Amino acid sequence: MTLGRRRSAAKDAGVTLVEMLIVVTIVGLIAGISFPSVASGLESLRLNSATDSIVGLLNGAMNRAERRQLAMEIIVSVQDNSLSLASSEAGFTRSLSMPDGVKIVAVWPKLPEEDNQPRHFLLLPGSTVPRLGVEIANRKGARRIVRVNPITGVPDIERVEAP
Repeated sequence: MTLGRRRSAAKDAGVTLVEMLIVVTIVGLIAGISFPSVASGLESLRLNSATDSIVGLLNGAMNRAERRQLAMEIIVSVQDNSLSLASSEAGFTRSLSMPDGVKIVAVWPKLPEEDNQPRHFLLLPGSTVPRLGVEIANRKGARRIVRVNPITGVPDIERVEAP
């Protein structure tokens, strides 16, 4: 009798095709419902990461200008979607390209005539920091402005409401 019970238990073990299709359908529905929120979260993460990278680049430029007593040039290119640093020190350059899905929208202060040419800002040791800001946006329309406070010399992040 023990042998018969083992054979019938072996026949009952496993998953039927209908059960498998139901499980796959439920998993597909859950994935379909949660995908938009995951995609939106990734867009916000990219925007935050780009904002932090700009702050780091600006802090590094200001620190290098003061500690090494060198003139630093910050170049912001809306057309190339990037920021660059150059120094009076031979061979020193740094660049930062925006991640996929994040775009440089504007450079502050805005000029009366915007001509899509790169904007150049000069940091001199011992002098005040130029008033500058970089506005970035993601595909969802969320915007941030990274501004350098000319009094404290510290970059501030400002959230901009979508128009």
